[in-house]
Amino acid sequence: MRVGLLGLGRIGAFHAATLAADPMVSELVVADEDAGRAEEVAARLAAGGARVAVGDAFQADAVVIATPTTTHADLLTRACEAGLPAFCEKPVASTLEETLQVRDTAAKAGTLVHIGFQRRFDPGYAAARAALHAGELGTLHRVHLITADPRPPAPGYIPLSGGIYRDCHIHDFDILRWVTGREVATVYATGANRGEAFFAAAGDVDTSAALLTLDDGTLVTVQGSRYNGAGYDVRMELAGTRRTQVVGLGPRAPLTSAEGLQPPGEPWPDFVTRFRAAYEAELAAFLRAVRGEGESPCSIEDALAALMVAEAAERSRREGRPVPVERPGE
Repeated sequence: MRVGLLGLGRIGAFHAATLAADPMVSELVVADEDAGRAEEVAARLAAGGARVAVGDAFQADAVVIATPTTTHADLLTRACEAGLPAFCEKPVASTLEETLQVRDTAAKAGTLVHIGFQRRFDPGYAAARAALHAGELGTLHRVHLITADPRPPAPGYIPLSGGIYRDCHIHDFDILRWVTGREVATVYATGANRGEAFFAAAGDVDTSAALLTLDDGTLVTVQGSRYNGAGYDVRMELAGTRRTQVVGLGPRAPLTSAEGLQPPGEPWPDFVTRFRAAYEAELAAFLRAVRGEGESPCSIEDALAALMVAEAAERSRREGRPVPVERPGE
């Protein structure tokens, strides 16, 4: 098929290389606000033997959106109205209202939309989900999630990010729903600023912690940081009455043991390196869905559900109290 790719920043350039190498893609059309960057990426991939052109990404059989967040809603709406299957990096839109509008547009058009929650395609999370649902962990009593970046984003990114709960922990909220099969009922969140002043200036925090209660009473803790100097740390711990299983406790986990047990590998430097295989797998799943060979496992409804948890967490942080999570459509 002919695939159009919009946005060639860090993740967009990575997606471009993945799509160009996929045998399901006969031609890749790339576009970026920076025309020079689009030409450079196209030339580099074409030099490797791929059929890549710079042009109108909507003149294709499917479109992949990796542009800045503020453009997602308009581009997704355009794709839906054109009947084009679309893959879009999270979030669906900058606001809840826009997200609901895009959801309704996609539903009316009947268009396939796949939102980029790559953790669902990571083998560790998939194994934990299978073990939990097979009863191997027993009754689930506690879940812990952590997402910690080794260094903060650029200062200009933070005011447009939506805050750490919407920008970063939305992945934790999505994978929590996917692994457990449960919904979040309430959130009690907080945060702190221990680093650069631009976080506080944007009304955000650089360190986060939250207590979530699932709809069956299971307790969940979530922690995050923009200053995890040891490396990129992303883990999920599920404790049941029979067994505790951890995702992300591998040889490259950026942990130091006080008892002297050290991981043998170099710590993960960033999220792209950690989830490289998952990013590739999610795009392949999207392409198969476009070909009618399966359904997308990451719908706008899933993205909306995760966003509602993030919205509750941000409200809780600002108001200093537990906040119930609204359900999409309620």
